[in-house]
Formats: sequence, C-alpha cells, structure tokens
Amino acid sequence: MTALADSAAAPVEDESALSRRVRAQRRTGRDRLITAAGVVVLLVIWEVAARQVDPILAAPPSAVFTALLGMIADGSLPVAVWESAQPFLVGYVLAIVVGVPVGLLIGRFRVVEAAIGWLVIAGYAMPMIALTPVFMLWFGLGFAVKAAMVMTMTVFAISINTWNGVQNVPRSLIEVGTAFCASQPRILTQIVIPSVIPSIMTGLRIGIGKAVVGIVIAEFFTAIGGVGGVIVDAGHSFQPDRMFAAVVVLMLAAVALTGLIGLVERRLAPWNRSIAGGAH
Repeated sequence: MTALADSAAAPVEDESALSRRVRAQRRTGRDRLITAAGVVVLLVIWEVAARQVDPILAAPPSAVFTALLGMIADGSLPVAVWESAQPFLVGYVLAIVVGVPVGLLIGRFRVVEAAIGWLVIAGYAMPMIALTPVFMLWFGLGFAVKAAMVMTMTVFAISINTWNGVQNVPRSLIEVGTAFCASQPRILTQIVIPSVIPSIMTGLRIGIGKAVVGIVIAEFFTAIGGVGGVIVDAGHSFQPDRMFAAVVVLMLAAVALTGLIGLVERRLAPWNRSIAGGAH
C-alpha cells in the first residue's frame, strides 16, 4: 500500500513542480516584455523632447547612439571604460572586504556596536563629496584617489545592511546553537552568515550605485581619464551627444553589475526567493 501511495503521489508532485516552472517562465517573459516596452517608450519621449530644444543643450537617442558608435570606433570609449573599471573594481572589492566583517561584528557584539556603530552611521550620512579635496591631498590625482573614493562611498552601505541583517537573525536560531554548546565563531559562520547573505547582497547592490557615484566624482575633480573625464570634456566642448553616451555607458554598467549580484545571490541563497515576499 505504501509503495502504491508513493507511486501515485510522485506524478502529482512532478505536475506541481512543472506548473510552477511554467508560471515562473510566463512571469519572466511578461516582465521582460514590460521592461522592453518601458525602454521603448522612454526612448521615444526622449527623442521627441530632445528635438524640441537647442542641440547644444540636449541630444536625442539617435545622436547619442551615433556618438557611442564613433567613440567605440576611435577607441576613446574603451580606453576610458578600462581606466574607470580598474579603480572601481579595486575600491569595490576593498569595500566588501572591510564592510562585511565590520557589519557582522557590529551586529553580533554589543561592545563593537557601542564602539564604532555610531561611526558607521555618521560615515554613511556624511556627504562624501566634501572629502574629495582631502583625498586628493592624501592620494594624489591618479588611481589611488579613485579607488579610495569608491571604497569610502561604498563601505558604509555594505556595513549597515550587513549589520541590519545580523540583528534580524531569529534569536531562536542563536539559542539553539548556544544550547548545543557551539562556540561563538561557529555560531557566526554556520548560523549568522548564511542567514545574513540576502542582507549582504542588498548592501552590495546599493553599493554599486554608491561606487559609480564615487568613481565619477573622483574623475570630475581630477579630470584625468576615465568615463568621468569624458563627461567633463564633452560638457566643456558643448557635445551633449558624447556626454550622454558616456552617461548611458555608466547606467548600463551599473544595471549589469546589479544583475550579476542578483545572480550570485540566487546561487548562494536559492531559498530566499521562495520565502521572501514580493510582487507577482
């Protein structure tokens, strides 16, 4: 009887899993269609509006696309992207290496929270653009100041989100680990960190935007190479098509990196999507 029941239940489970996959594929296709439609509508509005103003003030998407192709063909854009990408990646990785452990320690230990928690909050609230001249004195005008700006702009967002995630770990899980005489390092690595992965990934996604702002601010002030330098030069020479082309590249890079972090989150915490709330 048990074997018959198991064989009867298996097709039902298979059909349920198949129906979930079908619904997920339909939602994905619908979402992509809505996204594409939104992009088309935005481009049409932009094209129409830009043609109504002075060409010195704005450029339509058709002119921006032409300028983008020209900058790729003459090699100026790839060189600028590479010059920005190197300090961006170094600063972002340093922010992760520093921000995640700091957030874990602040959230896990009240002594650490009392000691430096206020500093993290103050650093996140501080307008970092005010520190740019100081950073230029400390690190010069090259690679180091860009990486330092990216790291400083990003680390506090990562720390605060990690800190918040640790504080939201169910107390019952910690108590179970304590009841089984688990050490604090073991509780941290086997209970706290797996529970905090979604919060860490949220901090990394927020950090992408902060890091892009940091690299652009640094290049605005130094005006030495990079995508920010292209924007400054295009603005000074009244070339809005080149300026908007560089801005579009920054936006696309930020969207791509954010999507990559979402993919990593699905790999590291596949359970989070199934238990988290959200629009359907």
